[in-house]
Amino acid sequence: MKNKSRILSLVQKDLLLETRQQYTLYGILLYVAATIFVVYLSMGQPEDKVWNGLFWIIQLFVCVNAVAKSFLQEGRGRMLYFYSIAGARDFVLAKLFFNAVLMIVMSILSLAVFGLLLGNPLENGLQFIFITCLGGVSLSLVFTFLAAIAAKAQQQSALMAIMGFPIIIPQLLLLMKISSSAFSSVIQAGWWQMVFVLIGFDIMVIALAVILFPFLWKD
Repeated sequence: MKNKSRILSLVQKDLLLETRQQYTLYGILLYVAATIFVVYLSMGQPEDKVWNGLFWIIQLFVCVNAVAKSFLQEGRGRMLYFYSIAGARDFVLAKLFFNAVLMIVMSILSLAVFGLLLGNPLENGLQFIFITCLGGVSLSLVFTFLAAIAAKAQQQSALMAIMGFPIIIPQLLLLMKISSSAFSSVIQAGWWQMVFVLIGFDIMVIALAVILFPFLWKD
């Protein structure tokens, strides 16, 4: 079986599991809607900076619930089976791709609920949608990579929190900085440079996952 067909088959497997276990998706949607509704009741429609900060913080928790479980739900028996039919690189690339697509969908849905309940203070909506998709992909790549490492440890949740904190905080700050320009009609200086930094960070995470995961896989 060729690499592309193996990756596609693994993505289809994850999609099938996600559609069968719909309570996970609905649970995340309920979490997003409930959190945003509580924010709306407590402060109404917040100012631009607060709106932007709340959006990315909620995206962080959405990613933890939607993406971080990708490796944690795979039992030892399943991993042995996948080991026999696919390579380590195909497996991790399929996980990265599926979780990136899943997070894009969840990010767009979150943005829609945000605009419905907390208003739409955006001056450049298309730009913010672009950053939302890019940010969703970035967060999903990081947490997928962390989940792959934590899945081999006994204290999985604690390990993810310890490893993820120093990585996620700068990434969130960068995303907030990039997306803040969507609240103004003028694009700030150095905006594209920050976008390329974020894209470069994503490429680095993918490269690390492809290089390091085979060693974890053998273990």
